[in-house]
Amino acid sequence: MIPEALIFDVDGTMADTEELHRQAFNGAFARHGYNWNWSRDDYRELLRITGGKERIAHFIRTLALDTRRQDECLTEVVALHRTKTILYAHGASSGSIGLRSGIARLIGDARKRGVRLSLVTTTSPANVEALLTRTLAPEALSWFEVVVAGDMVTNKKPAPDAYLLALSRLGLSAGECVAFEDSGNGLRAASAAGIRTVVTPCQWTMGEDFSDAWLTLPELGDPQRPLPSGAAPGLSQPWLTLDDLEQVTGDAA
Repeated sequence: MIPEALIFDVDGTMADTEELHRQAFNGAFARHGYNWNWSRDDYRELLRITGGKERIAHFIRTLALDTRRQDECLTEVVALHRTKTILYAHGASSGSIGLRSGIARLIGDARKRGVRLSLVTTTSPANVEALLTRTLAPEALSWFEVVVAGDMVTNKKPAPDAYLLALSRLGLSAGECVAFEDSGNGLRAASAAGIRTVVTPCQWTMGEDFSDAWLTLPELGDPQRPLPSGAAPGLSQPWLTLDDLEQVTGDAA
């Protein structure tokens, strides 16, 4: 049988949003009077820290500041992140970001066939809504029965807490679901919750360890944008379908 539910990560998995996030962080720093600027290489390393506020705090602790100044900067983390979220939402609403191949198709197929949808992400609900309303439909957030976002759990990925909360709210077992991730931290979180995972690395996560993934693909693919020859062994088409996912839930049974 096909899965009862598909659980999607957002940033990097549904869309390559990280460059816009990076720019929004830098914009927030400038607006608050800081001369910090995260390069692409800096940000690639900082992505190992899950959560925007956690990422800012980690960065501040790496700076050569005295204790008093560091504490002053740390008190601004929430305000910095709030500004960053506003800047990101504005950028996402401008239409500068598109979904990765196969995302809209697979979500549409799931809705037609009664497969439930969920989101598990470390980003904020505002960021999620800004992306989905622009790339899918104004009401797209309502398509996802369960959304675990931002600060809804104490321990963010790679801890399994967000996935365990999603399973609890869906009322499903791990074996009835398939997760979609793009990063090693996301894969570890889903795997620790017992959920089989399809990984589609993005430009920021290439080279991470995905050995625990059920399937690793460059993207999900579409009939108009098929996966390269040899990139999708075992799939019925050169793109991932719901029927292909029967193997995941079958293996987990």
